[in-house]
Amino acid sequence: MINIKKSLLALALKKEDIDFKKAVQLIQEGRIVVPSNNKRSIPKPCAIGEGLTTKVNANIGLSKTSSNISEELKKLDTAIDSGADTIMDLSTGPLSQKLRKKLVHNSAIPIGTVPIYDLACDIKNFNSLKEKDFIDVVLKQAEEGIDFFTIHAGITLELVRLASQGTRIIEIVSRGGALLAGWMYKNQKENPFFTHFDEILKITKKYNITLSLGDSLRPGSIHDATDRLQLGELIVLGGLQKKALDYGVQVMIEGPGHMPLDQIEANVKLEKLICHGAPFYVLGPLVTDAAPGYDHIVSAIGGALAGSAGADFLCYVTPAEHLCLPDIEDVRQGVIASKIAAHASDIVKKIPSALKRDYEISKARGKRDWETQFKLAIDQKLPRLRRSVSKPKGKDVCTMCSDYCSMKIIEDCFKSKKSAK
Repeated sequence: MINIKKSLLALALKKEDIDFKKAVQLIQEGRIVVPSNNKRSIPKPCAIGEGLTTKVNANIGLSKTSSNISEELKKLDTAIDSGADTIMDLSTGPLSQKLRKKLVHNSAIPIGTVPIYDLACDIKNFNSLKEKDFIDVVLKQAEEGIDFFTIHAGITLELVRLASQGTRIIEIVSRGGALLAGWMYKNQKENPFFTHFDEILKITKKYNITLSLGDSLRPGSIHDATDRLQLGELIVLGGLQKKALDYGVQVMIEGPGHMPLDQIEANVKLEKLICHGAPFYVLGPLVTDAAPGYDHIVSAIGGALAGSAGADFLCYVTPAEHLCLPDIEDVRQGVIASKIAAHASDIVKKIPSALKRDYEISKARGKRDWETQFKLAIDQKLPRLRRSVSKPKGKDVCTMCSDYCSMKIIEDCFKSKKSAK
């Protein structure tokens, strides 16, 4: 039995088009999750899963070469202002714990982390860690108030050995997965998150933390997509998801990654089948490897297709992906690109609020009602700015077509015909 506070769920469903009782049923079936640690109150909680609008996550965090906490807090504000539904702190820098505490205090939306990163920050020789250390760091962050965890419990020693055979162009691109794989391979021991999964469940159950089961073996090249490694891990995750649900822990499943367009729909359907309809959290997917600097666009293309096929949660990708730590503008562009993909998905999913939004903005466009268009736009700032710096002579046209505006021509034509009658 999964326990969710009625007041929390009601707040999370405030802008959704789903009956409260139906949402409760889907939560118990493991098809909807509401990330929220019992230790903190979230002003803007969200529900993720079946029958709901497609959600967007933004990643921020310190790196070993960048430890500017105030900059990361500005990124948090930018992500929320741009429409992110959740935030993930992926810090690997020396001040990661200090930033995490500030995020818990300042964030109005759910916060996720990858606890294994803390271990990497705190110790010089990661491979010398004991199995207990992996569990202790989960408990530590649970007590700090984190709402959802990425736990790489699906990568087994057998899969690591298979990955070492060099069947991929890029063996492992998941940072947490690579750390774990290195520890397992060097120590020739099974994944502690897999062998001690029951202890992870006890912690997450106590604090009502949502588990996001990580895809350590997600493809990092479109040529590695949907291979034996990726699918082997997915099968393991399906078993762990069922175990967690039976224990009363909320679970979502993380997915690819880099993937050609024609494989995305099948991958979404596979996840839903193997993982019993659990919410699917995808990184992109990125549909080509050939566009560094524009990967926010690449991922939005894949995200729109994944979302329309049934994915529930899109992890944004910024223009800085594969190149450098994202700055504030990268965060804004990444969130907006993913929000566009999410909304496009919701239209295919026939989400009433999404259909209504497009209908209303289309009507406003036909009337050249600029203010209504701005209010309904996914990014309200940019269209307002572009119109203000390129002012037309007439208020009811823009500088693209001016007097030759098709909508104005037809409007004037039909008005004259009616007046003639």
